[in-house]
Amino acid sequence: MNKFILTAIKPAIYQHIHLPLINDKGLEVIVKRLDLLHTEVQGNKFYKLHYNLEVAKKSGLSKVLTFGGAYSNHIHATALAASANGLKAIGIIRGEMVTPLNPTLEDARNQGMELYPMSREEYRQKDSSFQLKRLKERFGDFYLIPEGGTNAMAIKGTKEILEGKDLTMDFVTCPIGTGGTFAGLLARAESDQQLIGFSSLKGNFIVSEVDQLLRKYGIQPKCSYEIQTAYHFGGYAKQKPNLISFIQEIKTKANLPLEPVYTGKMVFGLFDLIEKDYFPRGSKILVLHTGGLQGIRGFEQRLGIKL
Repeated sequence: MNKFILTAIKPAIYQHIHLPLINDKGLEVIVKRLDLLHTEVQGNKFYKLHYNLEVAKKSGLSKVLTFGGAYSNHIHATALAASANGLKAIGIIRGEMVTPLNPTLEDARNQGMELYPMSREEYRQKDSSFQLKRLKERFGDFYLIPEGGTNAMAIKGTKEILEGKDLTMDFVTCPIGTGGTFAGLLARAESDQQLIGFSSLKGNFIVSEVDQLLRKYGIQPKCSYEIQTAYHFGGYAKQKPNLISFIQEIKTKANLPLEPVYTGKMVFGLFDLIEKDYFPRGSKILVLHTGGLQGIRGFEQRLGIKL
């Protein structure tokens, strides 16, 4: 492990959720608070970056380059993790960067990340050999981390999320963005477990994308799994009033902070399934809180809504 992981990781924190709906249905719901794993590099991003940064350092490269939107958790985490490891970070930002910078990009810049805006048209071609050549001409040699961080090293890291008593839980839930965390969990979960992913994106394409990840990285899940696609609230980074009020209610009643892009949608979907008797009585459900709380500042700033 690299120095950053050895000095920063904290013991896992588990939070039991005791609410009338859960008790009435005879369920046990435990949240694994990955958002508390590290003071700044939260949740699944910590695991996705772990081995990527290790490889970057061992390769002798001094720079890492990655992509993301203006409020990207991945951009934020990469900036802080790279800085902690003595690496220069370059963030290619989709679209124009409005000044003053939002809290996410301001944090990234303050950690030394060089921010480079790319037009949305060019950004759609960011993985092409032509664009990568242009980026190398501009920035020199760098270690490339894809948007969202999903690659072989990320999956190797996210596979380590489930450990110990996690593997005795009947159900495991997590949000899905690019699918890398979900793929890593599928590589680890036991045969008597069921993994449920809640997609934050509109459409069913994520099902085929996860299938592609499993084939690409040779993952043959032992567990059963399902991807819920009905809780996107209009699409990625979109939300509706009932989602916001739900997040506020869970914060008040269960002391569980959520954000509206990933974790809020997952827990909303989970509670909806509980109400519909999806889970047999006596089931033990592990909910993975994948972080992303840094994005709340930008959300509140844009919309004037307090979460």
